[in-house]
Amino acid sequence: MKPFASRIFLLATVYVLSGCGAQSPTSMPETAVPQVEPLATVPAAPPNVEDQASLIAGLQSVGADVEAGDSVIQDFFTPEGKIIKINGADVQVFEYKNADAMESEASQVAPDGSSVGTSMMMWVDAPHFFKAGRIIALYIGSNEMVLALLEKTMGMQFAGR
Repeated sequence: MKPFASRIFLLATVYVLSGCGAQSPTSMPETAVPQVEPLATVPAAPPNVEDQASLIAGLQSVGADVEAGDSVIQDFFTPEGKIIKINGADVQVFEYKNADAMESEASQVAPDGSSVGTSMMMWVDAPHFFKAGRIIALYIGSNEMVLALLEKTMGMQFAGR
C-alpha cells in the first residue's frame, strides 16, 4: 500500500475502534449487533378501500386534502362518476354495485389507458387508472404527489402511463 493510503486506512480504523470504548469488537454482546435493513422494502399494504367513502377516508388518513366535487359521466364506464379533488387535482371515481362489475369494466381498459373497449381516447395529459374494492379511479395528470397518494390508498395503477 502507498504510505498516504495506509495512513488514511490506519486513521479510519482507529476512529472506528475508538467509538467502541474499552470493549473489543469480538467481545460485544450478541444483542448489540446492529440490525441491517433489507435493501428493498415491501411497500405497506394500502388501506381497505371498498367504495368512494373509504377512499376519501383512506386519502385523508395519509394526509391528503380531499373535497367532494360534481358528477361526471364517461361513456365507457356504466355508473355515473363523482369527482373528488385531491390536493386540488380532479380525480374521477366510479363506484359499482359489486367487485365483479367493476372488474368486468376494468378489464376493458388498455394497459396504456389509450382505449376502453372500443372507445379510443385523446387525453389532455397522462391517464392513470386505479381500482380497489368496488371502485375505479381515473386521474388525468402528472402531479407526483397525487399519484403517490392514490398508490398509497389504492395500490399501483392497473392501466395508464
